[in-house]
Amino acid sequence: MEPYDALPQPDPYSASRSAFERLISTLAAGPATDLAHDELEAHVEQSGRELLRQLLQDHLDLRARREEESMRANAEHLVVTGPEGQQRTWRETGHRRWLTCMFGPVRVSRIAYRRRGVANVHPPDEALSLPAGRHSRGLARLAVLEAVRGSFDQAAAAIERRCGKVLGKRRLKELVLTASVDVASYYAAKIPTPCTREMPLVIQVDGKGVVMRPEALREATRRAAAKTAAAGRRGRLAPGEKPNRKRMATVACVFDTAPAPRRPHDIVHPPGGRSKARPPRPGPKAERKWCTASVIRPPQQVVADAFAQAEARDPQHLRDWIVLVDGARHQLDLIHAEAARRGIRPNVLLDFVHVAEYCWTAAHAFHPAGSREAETGAADKLTAILAGHADRAATEMAAQAAAEQLPAARREAVTTCHRYLTGHLDQLHYDAALKSGWPIATGAVEGACRHLIADRLDITGARWGLEGAEAILRLRALITNGDFEDYWIFHAAREHQRLYPSPDHQDYSLTA
Repeated sequence: MEPYDALPQPDPYSASRSAFERLISTLAAGPATDLAHDELEAHVEQSGRELLRQLLQDHLDLRARREEESMRANAEHLVVTGPEGQQRTWRETGHRRWLTCMFGPVRVSRIAYRRRGVANVHPPDEALSLPAGRHSRGLARLAVLEAVRGSFDQAAAAIERRCGKVLGKRRLKELVLTASVDVASYYAAKIPTPCTREMPLVIQVDGKGVVMRPEALREATRRAAAKTAAAGRRGRLAPGEKPNRKRMATVACVFDTAPAPRRPHDIVHPPGGRSKARPPRPGPKAERKWCTASVIRPPQQVVADAFAQAEARDPQHLRDWIVLVDGARHQLDLIHAEAARRGIRPNVLLDFVHVAEYCWTAAHAFHPAGSREAETGAADKLTAILAGHADRAATEMAAQAAAEQLPAARREAVTTCHRYLTGHLDQLHYDAALKSGWPIATGAVEGACRHLIADRLDITGARWGLEGAEAILRLRALITNGDFEDYWIFHAAREHQRLYPSPDHQDYSLTA
């Protein structure tokens, strides 16, 4: 007897094929023949997005059918255990949840394995690594990349243009916060690229204010703002008065650099200009720069993070360590305390640009601004400072002010410069720095402040909460460091571990 012919299996992608055929027929004939090219682009984009969504939906439906077939074929031997170690003895089909992806919403059908008193288990959720919420990880990744570039409104609009109406502004902020939770763990596990001991190791630290909502200000700033508000509205601030609406963020960067020896006249050109016979030598360039910033953690923690990154690059302390700051006393105290705690003796230098500003202000006390005499006076003092004679330059400046009997207002500028130079003599060894080829300015961290904070957190009208500002800072630093793609793999694996812990899960940690 001949066997019966088997019934043909339904095509699991029939809906996708129908959508594709409809798109082709629309383009081949009908009104599409009269459309302009931009109208054709818009039509293909919208229909193509729906086709991709349907393909994903058909694939998920195929997985659901195969799960049910596998369950019926292996019902007697199938054992499903929850994360707490208890078996789920009941099975119930038809459990569905929605997943919003970059192409639109899709429905995920799966079997629920149940037991009284414990949560249901859905094995396909773990196999698909579905998120806790409704929005896919691909959509979360797009939300992060858009949110760190511009405002949340701009990010939501960009996502809508690309994916349609799939994500609201409030949920976008939540996705950004969630995406930043593993940054600290990632860098704790990441091993820096090794470097030769001949290359100096540079640490730079700075701070920049971020405009915050009132509840996110530090307590002293909040009290000052409340006191100002209680005094009534005024037309403008008094000279030197602060609006008390910012919270200071601490920024640090660590980088390697190849030594580039220079002379004082490579930094400060002689009066009258340079000679073409002796062009200035180029300065050292930052390599493998790593940035970090925080508006929540105290400055000492950010400084500790920078030293930890530097120590990971030079665990045996064999390289020259150079620390550059702008002269703020609290920063210097934190740096010296952290260096002492780790048994490191770094070479601490003041940012030469700050020193130059003080010297130019003092020069303008003696000579009119913009005059050749002011330029010559400032160049003489700066050249002496670069040659290692900061104490002599400060003494000569004070003696000249006394000899010329400057008025009190102009004399104050000279006194301030003298006080600044004599108070930081141990951080003005520029002669040794130039001879060794070290950097003497904080351009790297100044650029990091502009890029990480000013370009995003300081946009017009922005008022930040603590969590949102911290998340954006972490993610912008991560992208600046060139680590986003590696981090996203690390974050996805950590998120999977949190959502789907196995019963025999040990305390293993991921390495970046």
